[in-house]
Amino acid sequence: MSKMSSNRKDLSPKQREELLSILKNRFEKNDQRHKGFQWAQVQAKLEANPQKLWSLNEMENTGGEPDVVGYDKKTGEYIFYDCSAESPKDRRSLCYDREALDARKENKPKDNAVDVATAMGVELLTEEQYRELQTFGAFDTKTSSWIKTPEAIRKLGGAIFCDRRYNTVFTYHNGAESYYAARGFRGVLKV
Repeated sequence: MSKMSSNRKDLSPKQREELLSILKNRFEKNDQRHKGFQWAQVQAKLEANPQKLWSLNEMENTGGEPDVVGYDKKTGEYIFYDCSAESPKDRRSLCYDREALDARKENKPKDNAVDVATAMGVELLTEEQYRELQTFGAFDTKTSSWIKTPEAIRKLGGAIFCDRRYNTVFTYHNGAESYYAARGFRGVLKV
């Protein structure tokens, strides 16, 4: 993808400082997503995990606007989702996975959602995570997002995506090789 960094998976001190400032501002403006959490604790986790910080930078650079939405008590990790109002703009027009991309004979998209997520160090949201995101606001009211597809559906050639219309979250299906200018994917990262 054009906006993704090179193979280097670390940030310069200036990039780290800029990203932490962006994340802190977003954290403070959206406290309904993480009531009771303290930024200093989140920042300490981020600074101790430079590769995860690199992944958050990839999420940010592709239009995802990542923010803390939870805490996994079992692993002691903060959970970040892409919280952009619409599906991240620089992650659209992608088919679902490599198998789907390879199956297209013509008019191939530039890439696929699963490989791009992997390269960024994130995973696609599951349907459950997508629905949880929607409890924090109205997301994907004009776009849609691929979500992690159950293996049984994928084996049959399909993939699933979600969006929000009529103040309701819908889950749909498509052939995994399909792609649309208004469909991207949202990522999840644990730090």
